[in-house]
Amino acid sequence: MKKIIIVLTIMFTATYANAQGSDKAKALLDEVYTKVKSYDNIFVDFKFDLKNTEAGINQETRGDVTLAGNKYIFNYLGSQQLYDGKKVYTIVPENEEVTIEDKSDDENAMTPSKMLTFYKEGHNYAWDITQDVQGRKIQYVKLTPIDSDTEIKSRLLGIDMGTKHIYKLIETGKNGTKTTIIVNSFKTNEVLSKTLFTFDEAKYKDEGYFILRN
Repeated sequence: MKKIIIVLTIMFTATYANAQGSDKAKALLDEVYTKVKSYDNIFVDFKFDLKNTEAGINQETRGDVTLAGNKYIFNYLGSQQLYDGKKVYTIVPENEEVTIEDKSDDENAMTPSKMLTFYKEGHNYAWDITQDVQGRKIQYVKLTPIDSDTEIKSRLLGIDMGTKHIYKLIETGKNGTKTTIIVNSFKTNEVLSKTLFTFDEAKYKDEGYFILRN
């Protein structure tokens, strides 16, 4: 009987600790989300690392994104993607090609506009490790997708506790692929051109670009 009581006590303590950790993690992410939503616009310069040992993939590059509301300009791998709130324009200078399409209806799709807010829904949360990065306290929260059919196994989101900005994302796929994004620069409320999120179709036609409409 005594052993049963001890086991039940341990189980209760572990469950209570996990619940506390989950609540603490959610509270931190809510704070990060509120901070992100308080800005008129955000510019993020980042390092992107993709690894899959079994498939022999080891890719490292960088990119940047400017966000304002649900609009964005995303520069990555030599191409640019622009979303003006209605259409998505993918500009590939190497091919002199522009693809125009509607925004994806897939709520689970990771788009540039969701880069800083994707964690708000669809995950279970757990308080994870803390790291010191050049004097900055980075607190990690582990996110496990609620949808068991997703290709994502887990995500580790590193939060700078001084600024409440996202510093790092480590995403592990069920196929063994690990994607790491490290934020090099995070700027807010910059002065933006009024035409920054406007696609000038005539300009690209004059430059000889082929326009594809999907």
